[in-house]
Amino acid sequence: MKRRRGSPPEPGCLRAWAAESRVLADRWRAARCSGPGGVAEREVRQLRGAFGELLRQMRGLPPALPALPLELTVLYNSLLFTMGASDSAIKEETEGICQGLLRVLEACGACGQDLSTEELWQKVLQEVTVEDLQGPLHRLGALQAAWWLADSRLGSTAGLFRLLSNAEDSGRARCSEGENELLSLLKAWQVPAEEASLPLVQSAKDLKEILCTAAAFLQGLQELEAGNFSTALSLLQEAAEGFCSKRVLSQIYTCLSCCAQRMGKPQTALQHLKRALQVDFQCLPALSHVAAVYHELGETEAELQALTLLYEALEKNPPADASSSPHFLIRTELLVHTPILASLLRYRQPSEVKYLLAQRCLQDGRVADAVEHYLDFLALLQEGLQQQVPLDGDSPLPRIPEVFLEAASALEQAGRHRDAIMLCEEVISRTTDLIPRMLRVEERLQQPECPLAGAGLSQQRESLRCLTWRAAGYLHQGWAWATLGESKEAITQFSRCLEDLLRVQIYGTGVEPTENLLPEVEVLQKIRFLSLIGRGTQFLELGKHKEALLDFQHSLQISPDDPAAAPYLVQALWKLDHKQEAAAQWQKFSRTRPGEEGQGRAVPLYLASCLQWAAFLGRETLDGSIRDYLGTTTGD
Repeated sequence: MKRRRGSPPEPGCLRAWAAESRVLADRWRAARCSGPGGVAEREVRQLRGAFGELLRQMRGLPPALPALPLELTVLYNSLLFTMGASDSAIKEETEGICQGLLRVLEACGACGQDLSTEELWQKVLQEVTVEDLQGPLHRLGALQAAWWLADSRLGSTAGLFRLLSNAEDSGRARCSEGENELLSLLKAWQVPAEEASLPLVQSAKDLKEILCTAAAFLQGLQELEAGNFSTALSLLQEAAEGFCSKRVLSQIYTCLSCCAQRMGKPQTALQHLKRALQVDFQCLPALSHVAAVYHELGETEAELQALTLLYEALEKNPPADASSSPHFLIRTELLVHTPILASLLRYRQPSEVKYLLAQRCLQDGRVADAVEHYLDFLALLQEGLQQQVPLDGDSPLPRIPEVFLEAASALEQAGRHRDAIMLCEEVISRTTDLIPRMLRVEERLQQPECPLAGAGLSQQRESLRCLTWRAAGYLHQGWAWATLGESKEAITQFSRCLEDLLRVQIYGTGVEPTENLLPEVEVLQKIRFLSLIGRGTQFLELGKHKEALLDFQHSLQISPDDPAAAPYLVQALWKLDHKQEAAAQWQKFSRTRPGEEGQGRAVPLYLASCLQWAAFLGRETLDGSIRDYLGTTTGD
């Protein structure tokens, strides 16, 4: 049954509503032009409330065709303020649009209850032919598209503009092959002319430009995430040419740089990042990406400069809204807030950047700088770093015990061995209570059969990590005492490390440990290897050659593919006067190609200094002695 059409409101009432709407719109225009400080949030909230109250008055009467153009315009303005007053588009506010469409149908004698939003738009645009309603309906349709774009509902947006285009001209909105359909539909949409009697707080022309930019930006991000880099590049470039604030433009250039980097074009990526910073020098994620590109290029000096600038900028803590933007209620940044964009534009915490500076300096051999940055980082830790450390997987920060061990490694290389010993003692003391007396683990990664088994495996691996860190602490202390000339104390620490590792029972399938080996198991094997070499060298210092020989033999059994222990084994045999056996081992050792020693999978950064300490330094002397013994001085 058709609903009763509402009688029009009194002419005086309609004129009063129109006058109030005009006053509110003029008030907004005056606020926008008030100065460089922009529009106060309080003013936006007040105007939002005023338009909302005016809309409630109009909806207090049954819908009538003469009043609907003004009512839809007031609804448009009210919803614009709703979006402008929020950090992102509020999806629930689409109910306001649906109520407006239902009142249009009711005024025309039709019904739209129980229809979805898409079906409601289709019914209204296909059945309502009143000329005075076309402009307000099209503007409201653009607002609906903004909400759908904010929800990444690109298909619904395209369907709506297909209806709007068909309502204007059924053939004009068709896109040619290879064109993006949504962008073609948006560009083909004819913006309804503004009427003096229906004042707008944001023109439909501006809204169309923002929709085009947002649609290109959103689709570019989707293609980037899907790995379709050429398509993503084209869409992001179109977005960069669109209508947006400087802040958004710098974000688009940053995304273009990520696309170029993934296409294997780091120099192009740097050009995009340069433009991003030129547009908005406070786009700190761009500076973070600059450092990442220089890291990929191996340009350490430039990378460190970028990280230093980033840290200084973060220390100043610039306001989030520092970038200039036009005073529009609906803006591109309100419509584009996808997870991939949040990931690409994530702001680094100062603690993260400080750690990256320390890590890169240590990796590049800039020991003094590394020590300074690590100590700064540890100071931040004492001040309550937990509040600064992000919990997501994008953070470059390792676990805190590993940072302590890396700092100890830097201190050792800087000759500050006693400070390194103290740091390692901190790691040892904090992990002791977290390690069971015995730990039985499988050497390979296994898929848990059930969630409970997975939780048990996770706890097991955490205990294994704690044991790894404590053993590494003893290892560092051993090498530090050895460097200080305290061989007996060094042997004690190396022995504690090896005793710790006896807590672990590793069982496997009996196949060669190549694939799916637990990372912690690999590190433990390397720590055991380095501890045996370290203790063996100190036995040699004390003249305990037999004990040294046993440690070197054991180290080769643990890691036969790593010949770092071979020269120590030869030296121990030589000192024991087992010259023939020493010569045989030397000949086997000499056949190792230069550069093969120590090859294998990368070890954690905190073990790098231990590898340096374990390097055999007396090779030329040992070679000469054995060559003399073999009578090979002629070069045979």
